[in-house]
Amino acid sequence: MNLKILLPFKIFAQETGVLRIVADTSAGSFGLLPHRLDCAAALTPGILTYETAAAGEVFVAIDEGVLVKTGAEVLVSVRRAMTGADLGQLREAVEKEFLALDENEQSVRSVMAKLEAGFLRRFASFQHD
Repeated sequence: MNLKILLPFKIFAQETGVLRIVADTSAGSFGLLPHRLDCAAALTPGILTYETAAAGEVFVAIDEGVLVKTGAEVLVSVRRAMTGADLGQLREAVEKEFLALDENEQSVRSVMAKLEAGFLRRFASFQHD
């Protein structure tokens, strides 16, 4: 398989000859082998694992995103990613950086929720008039 991990601003990793891939979704972990049927999955923050003959097993901490497999091509598009040799440190990075929303992101989400609720209220009252 050919794996490409995409960030919003660059290609994070590009590998050929990938033997297997393991990723995390909201329903749990799942694996991809070269002859698996095409699929798409919403990824949750966690550790993406892939294996090549040359590099062996590689661990990548990823933020939420999407995985799409078409034929031998696997595209993983995520907001943030980092690689490291120590699996424990990567797990800590996922918990610290990807799962914890910073204060700015929380306030933006709160404002957006209020705007959406206000819009829906006004739209519903507009339809009743």
